[in-house]
Amino acid sequence: MNTMLRKSVLGIAGLAFTGGVFAGPVAAHADARSVEGKPVAVAVQADKPDTAKLIPHGVQGAQSKITLNDEQTANAKAIIAATKKAGLPERAAVISIATSLQESKLENLGHLGDRNDHDSLGLFQQRPSSGWGTPEQITDPEYSTLAFEKGLKQVDGWQDMPLTEAAQTVQVSAYPDAYAQWEQQAADIVAQHWNS
Repeated sequence: MNTMLRKSVLGIAGLAFTGGVFAGPVAAHADARSVEGKPVAVAVQADKPDTAKLIPHGVQGAQSKITLNDEQTANAKAIIAATKKAGLPERAAVISIATSLQESKLENLGHLGDRNDHDSLGLFQQRPSSGWGTPEQITDPEYSTLAFEKGLKQVDGWQDMPLTEAAQTVQVSAYPDAYAQWEQQAADIVAQHWNS
């Protein structure tokens, strides 16, 4: 077979293969009816974040869970929106929400009088006296989330750390291991609301 003929045959075979690869799956799903003419149920994969990205190390220790009211759910969604605005992945939202669950149960707390821990405010119990911002800024869910995540981004390797270690490095809490108990609920919240 001469070279020109061989190239022509191979070229046609390549086009046929490529057309089959690209058109095949489309053509196979173009008619989603069964032989009897009844519709066939087509499984659609939910567009949710991968659990391996949300909880890459598995949860540590016993997990806590609370039922969220509308305000807490709105605050969780605000944390997710701020995380996206910061250009950070789902894992940052999990760490942020778990931190807020520990610090405030996702409630945007004002000054609690005698029960207040110094001058701690907002979702993350950030302190104006520690340079987190003004009371007005700290009680703004977007601002407080972006401030927390700015601190998180400064932690080398935060993406590869257990949640409690990453959160503690930013928060410097008297109870450094307490964040771990909220990882599963935080991951569930992010999975539910990341793409909503």
